[in-house]
Amino acid sequence: MNKFFSFLILTILLVSCSPYQKALKSDDVDLKAAVANRMYERGKYEKSLRLYEQVAPAYKGKPTSEAFFYNYSKALYNTKQYYLAGYQFENYVVSYPKSDKREEASFLAAECFYKLSPAYSLDQSDTEKALDKMQRFIDNYPESQYIATANGYVKDLREKQEKKAFEIAKQYHKIADYRLEYNAALKSLENFIADYPGTPYKEEAMFLRFDTAYRFAKNSIDLKKAERYNAAKSLYNSLIKFKPNTKFKEEADKILADIEQELKQFSK
Repeated sequence: MNKFFSFLILTILLVSCSPYQKALKSDDVDLKAAVANRMYERGKYEKSLRLYEQVAPAYKGKPTSEAFFYNYSKALYNTKQYYLAGYQFENYVVSYPKSDKREEASFLAAECFYKLSPAYSLDQSDTEKALDKMQRFIDNYPESQYIATANGYVKDLREKQEKKAFEIAKQYHKIADYRLEYNAALKSLENFIADYPGTPYKEEAMFLRFDTAYRFAKNSIDLKKAERYNAAKSLYNSLIKFKPNTKFKEEADKILADIEQELKQFSK
C-alpha cells in the first residue's frame, strides 16, 4: 500500500513539474509560446490554446509571431471554435501579407464561416456571410489548390439559400387563406421564380403561384373575380408551357375547370 501511495505522489510531482505546468505558471512569454507550439505539434490543441491565449496579446510584433499566430488560429480550427478561428485567420492574412501560408489562411478563414452556416430552416445570416467570404477567396485566388473545394462550398451555400427562399414562399402560400394575404403570397412566389430561374423547385413554385391566384380570385368580391380568374388562367398557361407533363397537371386541370365554370357566369 505504501508503494502505491509513493508511486501516486511521485506521479503527481512529475505532472506538476512537467514543462506544460511550468509554462502555465511562468511569466516568461517566450517559454509559454515555445511550449504552446510543442503542444500544438503533438496534436494537444486544447493545451496549446491555454498557453496561446495567455500570451497572444504580448506576442504581436515578435520575430516568431507569424508561426505563433498561424498555429494559434489552426488550434482554434482543430477544436472547432470556428468563430474565433475565422477571426484569427483573417487577422493573420492582414498581419502577414507576405506569408507563404496566406492563401491557406484565407481559405480556412472562409471555410470557418462555411462550417458556421446553419440548416436552411434557420436564420441564414451566417450563410450569407460565408458565401460572401468564400466568393471573395475564389476571386482573389482563382488558381488556388483549394478552388474546387471552395466552388463546392459556394454551391452548397447557394442551394441552402434557395431552399430557404422556397420554404418561405411556400409558407406564404400556406397561410394566404387564413390571413387573406394573397398578394403577399403571389409576390413571394414571383420573386422566388425570378431570383432562382434555374431552381429545381420552379415547377412547384409555378403551380403554387397558379393555385394562389385561383384562391385569390375565388375569395374576391364579384367585381374583381373575372379579372382575377383570367389572371389565374394565364398562370396555368405559363405552368403548362414550362412543363407540359407537369406532375401537378391533374390538380391544375381541376382548378382550371372550376375557373372556366366560374367565368361562364360573368360572360352572360
